[in-house]
Amino acid sequence: MIYSRIIGTGSYLPAKILTNRDLERTVDTTDEWIFTRTGIRQRHIAGADERCSDLALAASRRAIEAAGIAAQDIGLIIVATSTPDMIFPSTACILQAKLGIKNCPAFDVQAVCSGFIYALATADLYLRSGQYQSALVVGSEIFSRILDWNDRGTCVLFGDGAGAVVLRASDTPGILSSHLHADGSYQCILSVPGSVCGGKVEGRPYLQMEGNAVFKLAVKVLDEVVEEALVKNNLQKSAIDWLIPHQANIRIIRSTAKKLGMSMEKVVVTLDRHGNTSAASIALALDEAVRDGRIRDGHHVLLEAVGGGFTWGAVMIKW
Repeated sequence: MIYSRIIGTGSYLPAKILTNRDLERTVDTTDEWIFTRTGIRQRHIAGADERCSDLALAASRRAIEAAGIAAQDIGLIIVATSTPDMIFPSTACILQAKLGIKNCPAFDVQAVCSGFIYALATADLYLRSGQYQSALVVGSEIFSRILDWNDRGTCVLFGDGAGAVVLRASDTPGILSSHLHADGSYQCILSVPGSVCGGKVEGRPYLQMEGNAVFKLAVKVLDEVVEEALVKNNLQKSAIDWLIPHQANIRIIRSTAKKLGMSMEKVVVTLDRHGNTSAASIALALDEAVRDGRIRDGHHVLLEAVGGGFTWGAVMIKW
């Protein structure tokens, strides 16, 4: 039987750091208010000359280096993003060109904050089918460009960054299962409703969110998909060595950990330093935990996320 395994991880964060103290000078908020409600202290902001594909490129190069392969060995590229370089071509195709790779399929996945989960699940199925031997999966976002910086309810939450993994086909289990869900009836509680028509922007091109509704739904569906992953793999909660959640809100993260009976010491949290980097957040946290040695061979690692759409999902991994 064919499985897919993660053989390399990488990440990139823009140089500019925007702290809560910095935001105090521009919007009606405080460091205490932001941290108490979200768990965020700072976030990274892309430079004016940086595009989504640039962030993805830096993270991808590090993942490819860690995997010990050449870029030309990549057989499939999937980029998860809600903030692409342009309407088309896809950011994945632009990334492919920057990596100097030819003749492999490349496409974007748009599932907002669940994007990396969706992209990882998609790549896993391609490798399991035997169609490709390796894949590059990237989450890359520049949310700072779709925020209303006068709206304290949203601008304090998000940051920019990218994370990447390289997958390789293997006869040893790696990704054990993936679980994807969506319910479009909740589309209005988290959205960027603007569009382009006739060369002009129609609607409001900024992120808008009904915070309480998002929080309640997120807690509910994450509890359900975590249980689904455990049942599918016949695992007890105690078998999970590491939880790597989407980094949206510390209260949501703590709720999921509590449901699993896990100490927060077994949860990888980068939220305080990165903010919510949407599709990049899990990949960024995964790379950090792999490189600092927390995640080791034999560990069960559970990834889970929820995002606009509404979308949500989980991936269970045996490292």
